[in-house]
Amino acid sequence: MSHHTAAKLSRSIISRLGTRGFSVNISETTQTFARLRPAFAIRNLSTSVSPNGSPKDEKNNSISSDKSQNDKIIPSYWGVAPAKLTKEDGSAWKWNCFRPWETYTADVSIHVTKHHKPENFRDKFAYWTVQALKYPTHLFFQRRHMCHAMLLETVAAVPGMVGGMLLHCKSLRRFEHSGGWIKALLEEAENERMHLMTFIELAKPAWYERALVFAVQGVFFNAYFLAYLASPKLAHRIVGYLEEEAVISYSEFLKDLDNGSFENVPAPAIAIDYWRLPPDSTLRDVVVVIRADEAHHRDLNHYASDIQCQGHELKDAPAPIGYH
Repeated sequence: MSHHTAAKLSRSIISRLGTRGFSVNISETTQTFARLRPAFAIRNLSTSVSPNGSPKDEKNNSISSDKSQNDKIIPSYWGVAPAKLTKEDGSAWKWNCFRPWETYTADVSIHVTKHHKPENFRDKFAYWTVQALKYPTHLFFQRRHMCHAMLLETVAAVPGMVGGMLLHCKSLRRFEHSGGWIKALLEEAENERMHLMTFIELAKPAWYERALVFAVQGVFFNAYFLAYLASPKLAHRIVGYLEEEAVISYSEFLKDLDNGSFENVPAPAIAIDYWRLPPDSTLRDVVVVIRADEAHHRDLNHYASDIQCQGHELKDAPAPIGYH
C-alpha cells in the first residue's frame, strides 16, 4: 500500500469515527460545564461584593439562616416529631429522664423499722459485711446527710441493674420467663438513680467526693457482679441489709430536719413531679418518700433471698412490680 493510499484510508476512518465518538464527548463536556456553572457562580458571589450589599451583610444573612434552622424541632430518626407531653393540669412536661406515666405516689405507711434477723451463716455473713462497710462511711460523712445520701444512692443503684442484667441473660439462655423479676430489679435501679437526680438538684459534690464515688462504684459493681454469679441468694440478702441501713440513715436525716440542724429547703421540681408531691412540699417530704422507697427495696431483696433459700427460683414466685 502506497503512502498516498494509506493517508486517504486514515482520513476516511477518522471522518467516520468523529461523528460518533468526538461529538458525544463534546456534548457531555458542554453539559458538565453547564451544571458546574451555577456552583462556580455561587462560590464567586459569596466572596464578592454585590452592588447592594457587602460580604458582612451576606455573612449575617447566613448566620440568621443557620439560627432559624437550629430553632426547628429535631424529629426522631424515623421522621416523626416527638409527642408533646403535658401534666394533669395541662402544663408542659419538661423532664426527659422520666415520663408522666412513670410517676407515682410513695407508700409512706410501709414499716420503716423492720429488720431481718440473721438465721444462718449466710445471713450473718451478709449482715456483718454491711456493718463493716457502714462504719467507715459514717466516719467520713458524719452528719453531712446530703453528701452521704448522694454516695449511698450511687451504690444502691448498682445491685438492681446487675441483678436484672444477669437474670435477663439467664432468661435468654434458658428460653424461659423471669416471673417479672427482671423488670422489678431494673425498676429498683432506676428508682435509686432518680433519688440521686433529686439530691444533685440541692447540692453539688466536691471533687474528692466524686473521686470517692468513682472508686467505690468501680469496686462495688465488680464485687456484686461476682457475688451474684456465685450466690444470688447471698447477693439479695446483702442488698436487703444495705437497704435497712439506708432507711436508718434517712431516719437520722429526718431527725436533723425536725430539730433544725439541717435547713428544710423547698423540694426541687423534679421531686414534686416524680413523686406527685404538693407544690409547697419541702425537703422533709422528699426524704420521707425516699425512705419509703428504700424500705420497699429492703423488703423486695429479702423476699428474693427467702425464695431462693427455700429451694425455689425467682421465676417461681411473681415479682412485686408496679410499685414504682
